Amino acid sequence: MFDPFIAPSGTLLGLLQRGRGDGTLHALTAPRPEALAALNHCVVRDPRHDWQVENRSLYYARLFLDLGGDLDAIEAHLFDAEDLLDTDESRTGLALAVLGHLASYGRPGALGLLRRYAATGANWAWALDELALRDDDAGLRALAEPVLARFPEGAEGEAELAAAVRDAFEPRPWRLWADDPRPAVATRVRAAQETGCFDRWQRQMRPAGPRPDWSVGAVLAWAQEGLERGAALHVPAARCLAAVAGPEDRAEIVEAARSGDDGARCTALRYLADSDDPQALDLIEGAVGTGTTAVVDAAVDAFERMRGSYAVDRARGWVHRPDALGAAAGRVLACRGLPKDSDLVLTALREAVRGEGPDAATLWTLVDGTGRLGIACAAPVLRHIYRETASSHLRGRAARALAATDPSFPAGFAVECLWDCEESTREVAARHAATGDKRVVERLRRLAADPAEEAEVQTAVRSRIGPDASAV
Repeated sequence: MFDPFIAPSGTLLGLLQRGRGDGTLHALTAPRPEALAALNHCVVRDPRHDWQVENRSLYYARLFLDLGGDLDAIEAHLFDAEDLLDTDESRTGLALAVLGHLASYGRPGALGLLRRYAATGANWAWALDELALRDDDAGLRALAEPVLARFPEGAEGEAELAAAVRDAFEPRPWRLWADDPRPAVATRVRAAQETGCFDRWQRQMRPAGPRPDWSVGAVLAWAQEGLERGAALHVPAARCLAAVAGPEDRAEIVEAARSGDDGARCTALRYLADSDDPQALDLIEGAVGTGTTAVVDAAVDAFERMRGSYAVDRARGWVHRPDALGAAAGRVLACRGLPKDSDLVLTALREAVRGEGPDAATLWTLVDGTGRLGIACAAPVLRHIYRETASSHLRGRAARALAATDPSFPAGFAVECLWDCEESTREVAARHAATGDKRVVERLRRLAADPAEEAEVQTAVRSRIGPDASAV
């Protein structure tokens, strides 16, 4: 899936795309047609950079309910002719998940759209999973024949059916259909279940893929062969070395880390770093200076895995380097540095934002480290990241860091975080939001009563509004 266009953070669309709590608050005060247009835009054009881990569906579903929006735009998107051409589940997954939440809230029409799409749509398996959590037995039984009709009778069709049953995220519909009174339905589903169980057993008994011989040279050669095929095997190869290498093999491994082929070099660097070998740091520095991109990446990753105090000491010397190793040194100090390293971590944070922007991957670790070290003067940078990043996960990390560093957080960003799309961010807000704002008290009570809210959030809420709490 291509990277979506994200509107500026100061616009209603930009706020909703990011899943910020302010998006909901602004939408509720904006002209209703404008708010619904922005909301529908987000649902049918998934704004997430990583749709598999970032949450938006509950956030958008709640706003649909608050705005009293209709489902016409979602229906048009699901049943557009493009559904026949673009069958990637990322095209319709968000819309289906939103419908699932709306169905849980009892929104009229949501369940019917899910049933219809499960019967006719390309991403039917996702719709069926949503229905498995929310539909009754009669509704699911009615879908048995249209779903089974997707798999033509014959060896190929039965194999595809067995794979669908085996890989189903929610097994409830298949279990229900296996006991269906219609013989044609029950017989096919039971046979598919048996085949899927047998396939799973076969995979467990005979794991696929090449395996190295049990010697240091063979493991290094296997890693190199994998790299030549386009498969990075240095991580499993390093684990193999840990099982077969002895003290007498150290010289061979050190030489491979210094000047071996790329696959062997990556493997040796990883093994030596994981073994806390005293020579590993010098070899990592040499690899960054002379290695290919693959070797540099493996060396940097190996360095970040090292836990000893000597690695932290070396990071203090490397953090000023303008290369990948310098960036990694900043992350090491963020994770394992001492309070005296606060200035170095803050400098790394500022340089990352200045050089790569508010969505840089390195910021995840640096933001966490800023909060861990309690760097109060980092609050302005953290606020900038919070506002501008398109990643709801990074924004949540910035919120946690602000809670540890910014005295204004409880009365500021913590309030809007109660409406955030990520449950972990809502949990932070529930623990810190100042209750002097009447919106906070009302929102806490609503979250506590909402059956769709995550248990961790409700636990945090009840710690504020329970019978023994004095904050509210």
